[in-house]
Formats: sequence, C-alpha cells, structure tokens
Amino acid sequence: MTIREASAVGVEPVVLASESTVVGLYEPEETDRAGYQSEAELEAAFIRQLQAQAYEYVSFTSEDELIANLRTQLEALNDYTFTDEEWERFFAQSIRTRSGGGDKIAEKTRRIQEDHVQTLIRDNGESKNIRLIDKQHIHNNRLQVTNQYVVDTGAHHTRYDVTVLVNGLPLVHIELKRRGVPIREAFNQINRYQRDSFWAGAGLFGYVQIFVISNGTQTKYYSNTTRFDHVTESTRGKRESKAANSDSFEFTSWWSDAANKPITDLVDFTRTFFAKHTLLALLTRYCVFTTAQKLLVMRPYQIAATEAILQRILTASANKQTGTVAGGGYIWHTTGSGKTLTSFKTAKLAAGMEGIDKVIFVVDRKDLDHQTIKEYNRFAEGTVSANQSTNQLSRQINDPDTSIIVTTIQKLSNFVGPNRKHAIYTGHVVLIFDECHRSQFGDMHTAITKAFRNYHLFGFTGTPIFAANYGSSGNVQLRTTAQAFGDQLHTYTIVDAIRDKNVLPFRIDYIDTIKMPDAVRDAEISAIDTERALLAPERLAQVVGYIREHFDQKTRRNSSYTLGQKRVLGFNSLFATASIRAARAYYMEFKRQQEGLASDRRLSIGIVYSYAPNADAPGETLADEAVDPSQLTADDRAFLDEAIRDYNAQFGTAYDTSAQGFEGYYEDISRRLAERTIDLVIVVNMFLTGFDSKTLNTLWVDKSLRTHGLIQAFSRTNRILNSVKTYGNVVCFRDLQEDTDEAIALFGNKAAGGLVLLKPYKEYPEEYLEEYLEKIGELRARFEPEQMIASEAEQKEFIRRFGKILRLRNILASFDDFEDDDVIGEAEFQDYRSVYVDLYTEMRRGADLEKEVVNDDLVFEIELVKQVEVGVDYVLMLVEKHREEAGDGEDKEIPVEIRRAVMSSPSLHNKRDLIEEFVHAVSAFGDVDEQWRAFIEQRRSEELAAIIRDEKLREGPAKALVEAAMRNGYVPTEGTAITRILPPTPRFRRSASDSHDEKKRRVQAALAAYVERFRGLGAAD
Repeated sequence: MTIREASAVGVEPVVLASESTVVGLYEPEETDRAGYQSEAELEAAFIRQLQAQAYEYVSFTSEDELIANLRTQLEALNDYTFTDEEWERFFAQSIRTRSGGGDKIAEKTRRIQEDHVQTLIRDNGESKNIRLIDKQHIHNNRLQVTNQYVVDTGAHHTRYDVTVLVNGLPLVHIELKRRGVPIREAFNQINRYQRDSFWAGAGLFGYVQIFVISNGTQTKYYSNTTRFDHVTESTRGKRESKAANSDSFEFTSWWSDAANKPITDLVDFTRTFFAKHTLLALLTRYCVFTTAQKLLVMRPYQIAATEAILQRILTASANKQTGTVAGGGYIWHTTGSGKTLTSFKTAKLAAGMEGIDKVIFVVDRKDLDHQTIKEYNRFAEGTVSANQSTNQLSRQINDPDTSIIVTTIQKLSNFVGPNRKHAIYTGHVVLIFDECHRSQFGDMHTAITKAFRNYHLFGFTGTPIFAANYGSSGNVQLRTTAQAFGDQLHTYTIVDAIRDKNVLPFRIDYIDTIKMPDAVRDAEISAIDTERALLAPERLAQVVGYIREHFDQKTRRNSSYTLGQKRVLGFNSLFATASIRAARAYYMEFKRQQEGLASDRRLSIGIVYSYAPNADAPGETLADEAVDPSQLTADDRAFLDEAIRDYNAQFGTAYDTSAQGFEGYYEDISRRLAERTIDLVIVVNMFLTGFDSKTLNTLWVDKSLRTHGLIQAFSRTNRILNSVKTYGNVVCFRDLQEDTDEAIALFGNKAAGGLVLLKPYKEYPEEYLEEYLEKIGELRARFEPEQMIASEAEQKEFIRRFGKILRLRNILASFDDFEDDDVIGEAEFQDYRSVYVDLYTEMRRGADLEKEVVNDDLVFEIELVKQVEVGVDYVLMLVEKHREEAGDGEDKEIPVEIRRAVMSSPSLHNKRDLIEEFVHAVSAFGDVDEQWRAFIEQRRSEELAAIIRDEKLREGPAKALVEAAMRNGYVPTEGTAITRILPPTPRFRRSASDSHDEKKRRVQAALAAYVERFRGLGAAD
C-alpha cells in the first residue's frame, strides 16, 4: 500500500506486511543437545543459527574495519558511493558528531528513532539525504552478526560477546552466559560495558537500541533506556566519558507468542525474536523514544494487539464492514500492563495508514482526559491534540492537519447533537475507546455510532463485561463488551501479567470489624441499612485506629528509595469508602484521633469526592464522579470546602469547590499521590479506575466491590516501581474474599487465586519461614559478626547466604505475625548487615576486568539493604533528641539508636567516627545543624591539610582538584589532574615507594577516600 505523508503532529507512516511481528502459536524446537555446553559453544551455536536465518557473519580486528564496513553498508542501502572527503565529513557530522567527545547515547537513540535520514553535503555543494535505516521498506536493511569484538580504548580492556549490525551500525547487543549461570550476570555485564567502554573510540556501540541477555535456558530483552549518570573527565585528548545505566533488572522483558506463551530458550528465542522481519519491525516500528529521552521497546502482547487492530482496519475496509461491529473489536489487557503505550502506538500507526482521515481517542471522564493527554505527551510532545471544550473539539475535527484527537465521550456526544451533517461522519475514522468497560454502553455510545458511518470502533479494557458480570440496566443489545465493540482481538490477563512480572501480585488482608449474622452478607443488605450498621462511631474509630497503627508497616515507611531526584520513605495509599457520608465520617475520625499530635506523627490526609448518580449503590461498576462539585448537596459541598481549607493550610495551596478551584485541587492531589508527598487520600469512587501512580502500594477498603470494579480498584496498587515495592497491598474491612476469588477467576482463570494473591502468613511457614529460620541457624553456625572472613571462597559463601536471608526477610517482614517468629534481634541483624556492606564495598573497589569479582559470581542484594537507608538528616535528628534528653549533663555516651542508625546505613559506614565524635562534642546549646556544618568544615580542612602535608602536594592545585571532585563525586584516575598536584620527582629515588607511579597511586587513593568520606555531609558540597 502507498504511504501517506506524515502530518505535522508526527504521525508515522505504516506498511503492513502479511507476516506478523509476533508469531501466532509457537511450538518449541526439539533439541538434540546432550551433555555440558560451554559459553563458547553456546555462542558458536547461536551465531550458526543466525547465519542460517540469513544474517551475514563478519569479523573485525579494529575499529577502522568496523567503520569501513559501516561505510560499505550505508553506500549499499542508499545506492550512493561516498568520496573519501564526503565520508569523513558525513561520519564526523552525522554519526560520530563530536562535542568534546563521543556523542551522547540519547542523541544517538534519537538519530535512529526520529532523525534516521541525515543530510550529506556533497563535494559539489549539493545536499543529499542519507538513510541510516530504512523504516518504510524494512527488508532493504542489511543484517550482519559479529562476535568477540575487542575494545582497548575504554576504561578497561573489553571483549563483547555477540552484536547484530543493521546497515553496519551496532543496534542489538547480546550477552551470553553458560547454562546454569544466573541470567542476571549477563545483565550486570552489560551495565559494566555501558559504564566502561560503549562510549570508547568513535562511540558506535552507543547506537545499541536493544540488549538481549541469555544463559541458554532463559532469554530476555530490554531497551537501551537513556537515564544517564554522566561521568565527565577531560584528558589530554579532550575525551568525554559518558556512563549510561539501564533500567533495573525488574524491567527486562520476556518474548512470547501471540497467545502469551513465553519463549525463553535461546534457540526458540532466536527463531522468533531474531527472525529478520521481527527484529527489523521492532527497531523501526515498535520502539518509542519519549520526551524524557527514554527508549521503550514494546512487549510482545502490546505488538500483537496493535497489529490485530491494524489488520482489522485493513480487512474491514476491504470487505466493506466499516460502520459495523464487525469492523472493530476490543483488546483485553489487564490493568497496569501498559495499555496507554499500546493505544498510543496503535493511534499513531493507524493515523499513518492510507485513507484514514482521523483517529479519535475517546476517554470517559475529565480526569482520564488529563491523564491520557499527559501520558501521550510523555511519549511525544504535541503528538495528540486535547480539547477543553466542544467548540475546540469541533475546530480540531475540521483541521486536516490534526490527525489524532483525545477527547471525552461527553464532549464527542455534545458535538454530535448540533452537527448532524458534518463531513466527518462520512470520513474514514478510527474511534478508540479507553477503559471500554464503563459508560460507553449507554445512550452516548449509541448516538456516536449512529452519527459516524464509515468508522472502525475499538476498545481497550483491563476488565471486560461478560455475560457473567453485565448489568441489568440499559440497552439489552449493549450489555457486554463484545456486543458493543465486536470481537476480542487480543487478550493479556492478570495471570499473564503477574507471571511475566509486568505487574505485582496482590497481598490481601481481611480485617473483622463487626460481627453480622452468618446468614447475612453485606451485599444482601440494602445500602441504607448497611450504612447504618457499618458507620457506627465505635467501628469507625476501630478502623481508623487500625490504619494509623499499621500504616508504617503496610506502606513500608522504614524502606527508602530514590524517586526522581529525591530520597523518599515508603509508599502511600487510598482509602475507598462506600459513600460520601462514609468518606466524611472517616475524615472527621482521622482529624479527631490526630488532634494534638506532633506534625511528624500525623498522617497527611486528603479527601476528594464529587457527584455521581447512584454513587452509593453496591455492585460491579464504580460510579463515575465528574470533576465538578456543583451538583453536590449543599451540606456535602460545604464539608468539602472545609476539608479543602485544611488541605490548603497543610500544603500552602489556595483551592476551593468552584469549578476551576476544584479542578486545580483534583490535579494537585493527583500529583501529590504520584510524588509520594501525601500519605492517604479518602475517596468514594475517584482514583479507583484509570488513575495510575506507581508510589501507591496500599488500598484500604470499606465498601462492597465485585467483579470488574474490584479488580479495577485493587489494581491501583500493583504498578511496578522498584525492588522495594514487591506487591500491591489491599486491606479489606469487609468480607470480600469470595468476591475477590470470583473476580480473579473471571479475569484470570480458575486456578489464578494462588498466583495473583500472596498467601496469608499462616501458609508461609513451611515455604518461607522455616527456610528463613534454617538459613539464620546456618549463618550463625558458620559466621559470627565480629569474625574476620579471610578467604574469597568464604566471603562469597557469606554473601550468598545473607543475600538469601535478605530476600526471605523482605517478604516475611510485611506480616504482622512475623515479629513474634523472628529469631534474630535487630542489633545482631545490623551487625551481619555491616559485614555484608563491607564486603560489597571491598569487592567493588577491588574488582577489575580480569577478576570481575562482584557481578560474575555473585548477586548482591544491596538494594534490599538500602531499604533501611538513613541519611545525615535523620542522624542529626537523633543527635538533637539525645542532646535534649541528656540536658547539660556530662553524660556523652552515644545512645544505641544513633549507633544502630549509622551501622545500618551503607552511605554512613565510613563516616561513623565523624558522627560519634560530633555526638561527644555537640554543645547543649545552639543549633545542631549549624554546629554540624562547622564541625564538618573544620574536619574537612584538617584532614585535607594532613594529606597535603604528608604527601608534600602543591596546596593550591590540590585544593582545587578536591573541590571539583566533591562536586563531581569522584577523583580522576587518568590524565594529568593528579600529576599536576604532585611535588617534583627527585632525580635520585631512595626507594620504590618514592617512585612517581607509586606516589600517584597513593595520592589518588587517599583523595578518593577523602571525597567518599566527606561528600554529602552538608558542609561545603
């Protein structure tokens, strides 16, 4: 088919081949492999398989050969022969693009994804377009494979396993480990390459878009995300070194077939993922480079769903089925699995198809409108046009350059009424409905589908409406998702997502708060009677007391992690209540119980609700609350105004319940939930569907939920964030166990309960607690905290044992009952943890390319250790508390809590003596922070002066080097920076210790220890 020109909003052209990117159903290849297979044999077999799949094998002994091959491949792709001068010019400006050094990986990623056509200035002055990759006719691209490529110009001598070249550029890198070795070691190996050598020389390996890691048995892939940790060092050659860190291992992906069956063995993975059509489609069509300069590679189920929709558009158009249910369909992808990215790519590709006039993405409420626009524009700024009014929607529909529109179903319905003869109704339109399990089944849906005549209608949902969970109201012909949208085009259930670790499992607690007759259940009591029974003041006080008592434990407030640019503790939560009346009552009870408490002991509480028809009715569907409080009763609105005034006083804002003020309040509270700056928000239905915040980990529930409403609400908690967030936490104050089991059976499968939910604590002892207690016993029998672990073998054994204990403890510590069963005290545990951190630090410093001690043989669970990370601010708070308790007496004994805090913190480990000396020296009067800054400034000055004196360094240059190192976070190891501060070398050396190299090494080590010791302590850095 021909390609329509991409519009001004960045619509992608698309060519659909009959060959699918994701294989439909895959049967694993039978293997004749027997016996041991070395890593070299695994690599050789992999390359042979690629050659059999029409990859050309090439070998390079130098970077010059790699660059010469690149020139040859680009000449073939573009049917053009460079002169030597043209090639040098093009390579320098459009491939290498020097800016003091090798190009940033972000810029190279953008060049492949967005700017793949570069301009060559020919010798005669004319311009010519040169493609780096052909995105319109993907099989014009040439695939080569090379292995064991050596880099000598990086931080270390490096030898890469296998690289796939596309038109001569390294775009896919594969790291292999032998069978039986954890796949994570290959992941860690790539991280070292990114840090140490991908930037070296011309930096061509900075073009890698996709990484593949495999141990033969398990194989995963992930994108070269561009969250950089820049490390810049100027050397004599003015080289700029850049280190890039991939996402954490949690964000690597499995490949699968279209039925979501994982394809993990390297042989099977190679047959499918490395099929030429599939790999080229991934690189050219199914990557998204976001405005945050992060590359996302779509997962197989997302690609399969996108292609199913595009294929349906083609077949329905050819068969004249537009304007009917047969011309559309729906995608069932469980909540949290990335529907926004799938719909975004689908909308862009559909808008680029020949003959498509508009793609209209329809959301259900204003809050989803805001969030969808934000998500779409996160992928590509300005790609979609949002609208704030029906008039603006009309202008966008009339604008031929606006190909993708995001609007609400209400605005689209309002447009349809007075514009009955608009040309858009006969245009070729794709309508995509987000969260199509809700009110699209009503009169608005009917009006829209009657007005448009030449359309395709598609829906995305995490919880479809089936015959088993449809409502009894409304049009009898539109009660299920299939009736409204057509065929189910692709499915990815909650079971699939949890198996693939694309969402977290749930852990559900059922808390008894009131005894009811055995024959009566919540759902069988009328709403008003249920409210009367369950809103008794005694019960409300009990529920709020339970939340306050268990809040820190459920939201992991003793665990820290980095969010954006700041360090935060734990997560936050929603409290789902049955009605506005209940929300108000709970809000007042929180105020009552927290009245008079110090600010650091109070939970920050918000409340948000608005009018919704039948909002209090129990059942499957969560009623839609408009972001407009004007229809609330006078009493409910007055209460909300008062609650917003509390919020304004707490956060320094100025909102109210006017239309604009409430919208601002809603957006602000959404932002605070996402940024973890509010602890708990009380809701009725708002935020329980469509809202996405990765920092939410707990849902407190005091309302009846069933089927799709239950799954939607629970799924607010199970977005993957990091290794600290291990599950979605749900605490039910009503008996929802049967409803939960039914919902999981409906939206997963009959055997899904044990997979989706973490088991109750009483079911863990045999599986986890007994193993934990056994590991503790073995650790104590073999190692004592104060014991020196001398041999490397013993050190590795300790790391393995304690790392296993950390993982088990991470799960068990979330249960209330574990504290009584734990056999190791906090002090002893911290002692062992200190040994663990010491070994980690030592191995990190001693590891080099030859030893590869840290990552090749071991997996440190250092992020679990950092869950209890405390900083200087926390320690100073303890110091101030100690000073106040001690008064002006002479007792300067360091309290246990300060010593434990310092011992438990990896970042404070080498600062212990400074903190303890400060505790002894701190005055009973004056500001602790000011005394600390003065103390650290004095010690910094004294210790640097000692290094300068002992090593006879040049004082001015030495101080300047240290100040730069304090800012950058490291002391340079190469170049002349250290040499310039050394004293003149004596002509006649008296010993080896006086040699220039030894002196340089000793000074560098001393200054590195100094920077690590004082950086971050808040004096002058």
